[in-house]
Amino acid sequence: MADGIKPQPGILDIALYKGGDASLDGVSNVLKLSSNENPYGASDAAKEAFSRAVHTLHRYPSTDHASLRKAISDVWGVDAHRVFCGVGSGDVLKLLSEAYAGPGDEVVFTEHGFSMYPIYARACGATPVVVPERERVIDVDAILAACGDKTRLVYIANPANPTGTMLGAAEVTRLADGLPPQALLVLDGAYAEYVEGFDAGKSLVDTHANVVMTRTFSKIYGLGGMRVGWGYASQDIIDVLNRIRGPFNLSSAALAAAEAAVRDTEYTEKCRVENARLREWMATALAELGVPSDTSTANFVLARFADETEADACDEALRKAGIIVRKVAGYKLPHCLRITVGDESACRRVVHAVAQFKGAVK
Repeated sequence: MADGIKPQPGILDIALYKGGDASLDGVSNVLKLSSNENPYGASDAAKEAFSRAVHTLHRYPSTDHASLRKAISDVWGVDAHRVFCGVGSGDVLKLLSEAYAGPGDEVVFTEHGFSMYPIYARACGATPVVVPERERVIDVDAILAACGDKTRLVYIANPANPTGTMLGAAEVTRLADGLPPQALLVLDGAYAEYVEGFDAGKSLVDTHANVVMTRTFSKIYGLGGMRVGWGYASQDIIDVLNRIRGPFNLSSAALAAAEAAVRDTEYTEKCRVENARLREWMATALAELGVPSDTSTANFVLARFADETEADACDEALRKAGIIVRKVAGYKLPHCLRITVGDESACRRVVHAVAQFKGAVK
């Protein structure tokens, strides 16, 4: 680097984000259960919409995302004018930090929270503030105690990743009510669709000007490769975000696929029901092998082992069996492995592999 050319303070303190592995050397039939992807893929309606988009690839996409925002409004009962669309929900989360935090400010999140939260904070020069959880569940009192005059953003994922645990509506409301007046509560709802009847904080946004809800098309909708997400907030916040986003931030193909996906509610419900059934089966089967997990409300389970050594050994055994799960030592859970809920054959395969491992180490 040339003398005198330096990045903004805090950026070199960022540890690079590492996604879930997708391949294993020398293994062709890899079962990937490391990234919480929908094993059934995108709906046929979304695939068809994507295919049709090929005919207009020479045209610039919509700058206002009006058609997608209308679809989101119709399905989720939100005000379309207060919907913001981004390149995955991560884009929305990042833009919130850029818009509302900077040097001298603090961004609060919990110890097992999504690993991008501190990156968003440092990238804009703010200070990350890590708050302890209580038995892998967000602790509202601990968050409120950590907030002060410098707090600008509080990020919580609900359901949480990688724990799968969830905070009840009363506690989320208590958190929103208790924040300092200059602070925003950001509800990261990447896994919200997996919870039956859950509005992910929509009603709280409608009554609290200091709350933002974010959602993604990468999980239950099976569009991780498309990179589409959205946020819902007061009109003032949406207007701010629209001032700093790129005018053509979403492609025509992504917009079309996302609109078809969100409107295909029958397919979404089918995926939710199957996930719930197989999640319960897998969690119960693992518990019977001596590998417990907290009750998950997402599309994964956080399997707990005796210690880090056993978790690492099980991960290695799974890899030898052609199965990739997610080590979560970076989330301060070194004794755990996060396992995506796949289809039925995938769930049975991973449980069988863990059973073989546990038998081998007894």
